[in-house]
Amino acid sequence: MTYKTIDPSEYPLQFAEKAKHLQQLLSPYYKGELELHESPRTHYRMRAEFRVWHEQNDLYYIMFNPETREKIRMDEFVPGSGLINTLMKAVRDYVIDKPILRNKLFQVDFLTTTTNEAVISCLYHKQLDAEWEESAKQMHETLSPITDKLGLIGRARKQKHVIGTDEVVECLNIGNRHWKTVQTENAFTQPNAEINKQMITWAINSVGTPKHDLLELYCGNGNFTLPLSTQFEHVLATEISKRSVASAQVATEMNGINNVEFVRMSSEEFSEALKGDVEKRRLQNIDLTSYDFGTVLVDPPRAGLDALTLNVVSQYQRILYISCNPDTLIQNINDLSDKFTVTKAALFDQFPYTHHIEAGVLLERKTG
Repeated sequence: MTYKTIDPSEYPLQFAEKAKHLQQLLSPYYKGELELHESPRTHYRMRAEFRVWHEQNDLYYIMFNPETREKIRMDEFVPGSGLINTLMKAVRDYVIDKPILRNKLFQVDFLTTTTNEAVISCLYHKQLDAEWEESAKQMHETLSPITDKLGLIGRARKQKHVIGTDEVVECLNIGNRHWKTVQTENAFTQPNAEINKQMITWAINSVGTPKHDLLELYCGNGNFTLPLSTQFEHVLATEISKRSVASAQVATEMNGINNVEFVRMSSEEFSEALKGDVEKRRLQNIDLTSYDFGTVLVDPPRAGLDALTLNVVSQYQRILYISCNPDTLIQNINDLSDKFTVTKAALFDQFPYTHHIEAGVLLERKTG
């Protein structure tokens, strides 16, 4: 929950610096053109979280300056979607004179979509009782006309009260199709919807339409899985989060996809099973020998790929690697450089006005 005041006029220079930095990091392995994908300069974040500050009769949101830790009052949030900004004000104005909802409220999180759906999570330093729930239901009823679908969640220690829903359905227009994904409160989702569309489009264009199967590790809620499924014969996708796998399976049905199987396993567990080192109960109904994997897609956490997973992905012809940490990306590319060449590379500015870099690379096996 840190925030540094943004100046949209500075964005071109900041983006150029990111591009230069990534190009330099990749230069030992890639001499081609780096595809550049700029973010919208304002209202690009579809989710945000704020601390709540109580000051006598006043109540307002704050974030902290990442350098000084000074608190910054947030009456609006320029990076946030228009819906986040509307709901920020609506929630604050509603709870400020209602002690049951206001007392011990210390954080509010917002998850929104381009389809005008939202989930609001209110976090408390107190246990939530029936009186709180009744007041929250009234709040939900009052705020619901703002959105097409609204969920309101109360969280306290070992408590989660859901009013309405705890998930939203995002719909992104990619190519000539509208792709639906299920996004759940407190689960990972791509925060920048426009950049997410560009990432998926780049991935589709990069892989083409090969006559083989796709293996995907760290698939999350199926964000890449479902649009890419049309490019491959079959897809096997793994993810450790039970809730994300459930969301992915629901979205698969929503989109009418029938060539994807999901496995709830970590990449490390799956790598062990793929090598035949261990038997895994969650794979008992899947015949791995029936797949003809030629491409593997990885979108790992900031730590990058572990040694075991690196060894497994190196068995395939192509590796499509989406990275949120260029340092570990470069380490992994270096580890693979004896066998693979980087043939495509892109910068996706998922987090404008920060030092964070989202990158995509396609590695193809060397010949000869």
